[in-house]
Amino acid sequence: MGNFFRGEFGQYFTPRPIVQFIVEALPIKNTSYVLDTSCGSGGFLLHALDKVRRKADQEFPDYKTDVEEHTAWKEYWHNFAENNLFGIEINEQIARTAKMNMIIHDDGHTNVIAVDGLESELQMQTINKGFKNNHFDYIITNPPFGSSIKENEKHYLKSFELGNKKADWLDYKNTKTVVRNNQSTEVLFIEQCYNFLTEGGYLAVVLPDGVLTNSSLQYVRDQIEDWYRIVAVASMPQTAFSATGAGVKSSVLFVKKHTKKHTATLQDLKENIQNTLKTKFKYLETIAKWNTEKAKIIKDLDGFTNSTGLTSVKEIKKTQAFKDWRTEINSLYNEKIKDLQEQLSEAYQEEKAKQLPDYPIFMAIAENIGYDATGKSSATIVSKNEITEGNYTKIITQLSHDLFDERITKTFDVQNEEISAKKEILSKGILKELSHFIKQIEDGRI
Repeated sequence: MGNFFRGEFGQYFTPRPIVQFIVEALPIKNTSYVLDTSCGSGGFLLHALDKVRRKADQEFPDYKTDVEEHTAWKEYWHNFAENNLFGIEINEQIARTAKMNMIIHDDGHTNVIAVDGLESELQMQTINKGFKNNHFDYIITNPPFGSSIKENEKHYLKSFELGNKKADWLDYKNTKTVVRNNQSTEVLFIEQCYNFLTEGGYLAVVLPDGVLTNSSLQYVRDQIEDWYRIVAVASMPQTAFSATGAGVKSSVLFVKKHTKKHTATLQDLKENIQNTLKTKFKYLETIAKWNTEKAKIIKDLDGFTNSTGLTSVKEIKKTQAFKDWRTEINSLYNEKIKDLQEQLSEAYQEEKAKQLPDYPIFMAIAENIGYDATGKSSATIVSKNEITEGNYTKIITQLSHDLFDERITKTFDVQNEEISAKKEILSKGILKELSHFIKQIEDGRI
């Protein structure tokens, strides 16, 4: 099975250290509703379940010997697995794998469905009533990168705000909203997750860095700014997904969904800033004046050097010399308009910085995340202790990388045969700092 998973379906697996980092950073509880919109084989869901089970062990330390406590312990995590964990996977074969994975790890499989994760809430509810908008406390996901949803292939593209192209606030020619010909899946998943999240809910998503940096995707970042409080950006190394056949530079984005009222306030504030600046710079009036001025120059041949020998204006305007000159005049005025637009854009960014609510954002760069481009461990050994307990030997190894530390305890019998192995995530590195940062947000301190 291991070879099968690592081979043909390698693209459905998010490396374990990234999954653990995301799950451990978020304050997921047994009462939380958790969703992975692109769950693959169920890695994020299983680690969320494992986190809740570890919490159950702490809450009910005598569950192995006390019958009543065992019942409470089982209910604590089993109800979470059965009723609060949800997964969506487009590939039916992989969805079956996720269900099997959940069954092996004590249930939770009933809420994994095989459907396109970008389908509407109604479509998903025909399969499972638990997939509701404004419902989930946490969405933890690594959506597919690089593929596009085409308008002529998927009916739902036009239902997404990010599936439509709105006129830029400085576009004085085209003011209508039109459906895009296509949109990348990772961008659409940002909106789909917004739909599924409850107000105040968290999204932790692996994204290609282009979404965060490309100038052509500024409208996506503007929308994220309206919908979410940006909590953290953790940059992963270039090699993070090399072992699974992908070389795209990526980061993990943590965001917290705004209330609808706050989103509306932000959008109104931005629109007011834009309208104020247009008035201040006399934007539309200036462009109208320039267009009139340009039309008169071209009509009157003002500044045109007539070397054609022709005297008829009508004939002159048919010549290549005139067409080249007209192109120069058009370019000159287009540059003037472009310069004016750049002035307004700069002024807009300055006013946004002054008027929009300010808050801290956690930023981190991880260079060593515990494995290299081939998937081989790159964590450094902090300590290694050997402990003898009766007939057994325990070797406790603590490993460290940028995201967190990990304690691995292996137990061997007198024949030096390994009989058990246990891994624990230690709150160190970026994980420790980010967890503390999120706790401060939840406590209302930042």
